[in-house]
Amino acid sequence: MMRLLPIIFYTLLMTEFVFGNFANGFIALVNFTDWVKRQKISSADQILTALAISRICLLWVILMHWYIIVFHPDFYTMGLRIIIHNAWTVANHFSIWFATSLSIFYLLKIANFSNLIFLHLKRRVQQVVVMLLLGTLVILFFHLVAVNIHESVNIKECEENMTYKIKLRNFAQMSYVTVFTVANILPFTASLICFLLLICSLCKHLKKMQLYGKEFQDTRFKVHIKSLQTVISFLLLLAIYFISVIIAISNSDRRLTKVNLILWQAIGMTYPACHPIILILGNTKLKQILLSLFWQMRG
Repeated sequence: MMRLLPIIFYTLLMTEFVFGNFANGFIALVNFTDWVKRQKISSADQILTALAISRICLLWVILMHWYIIVFHPDFYTMGLRIIIHNAWTVANHFSIWFATSLSIFYLLKIANFSNLIFLHLKRRVQQVVVMLLLGTLVILFFHLVAVNIHESVNIKECEENMTYKIKLRNFAQMSYVTVFTVANILPFTASLICFLLLICSLCKHLKKMQLYGKEFQDTRFKVHIKSLQTVISFLLLLAIYFISVIIAISNSDRRLTKVNLILWQAIGMTYPACHPIILILGNTKLKQILLSLFWQMRG
């Protein structure tokens, strides 16, 4: 049974990697092709394309990290560890914040509130998304600083092997976990707020449906439901992803068994691999093109 578990986890990890790359690559390729043909691209497609590219990078970083640790642990030097950790931090940051920007974009485009601030943001939805993404670069900077300090302390500890370095390492570890938690809880909270506001907007819409009849249902009702499905799936997968990463970070000073390492890597890869599939199924254009390709392959 113990020999069977690694094979199962290997299969799960590689399946997620293949499907994740296919789904994200499909989104990026379709939107890029459409952009070349029409010489224009919508704001939603821009966010989706950037999100897909960032997730492809995240999938490859996760796979490289897993492959080196499991099959070539001697090659996993401190220098390479710092490079991979920084690459993961950047890919993870943009992957999460592009998805959060998509949630905010859906909220401002779909929801209807009479609040003056909301109406002001709704009229400037593109500027809001751009300013949000630029503002998160500050968070990324501090996150990278925390990562490099944490890894530098580990290097010095290995070189000098002194008792007080252990306390310094524990402080750096705690600081890094704190920065990581804050840097990732912000987009999660923002997406959660978007989800709750979309529910409020849907409730208002349902009241209007009672007044105007079922003709009102075919427009905004379905759009609300699709947006809610996209945001809630993002929140659930992101929560699972956070848990897996935090457990991995908390146990980074211990030697995890290969089975446990593969398990947490597979769980962590669920977020960038599964969410794009949900995005495709929730997007009419992407879904139609995918079905068309599927029937062509069958024919």
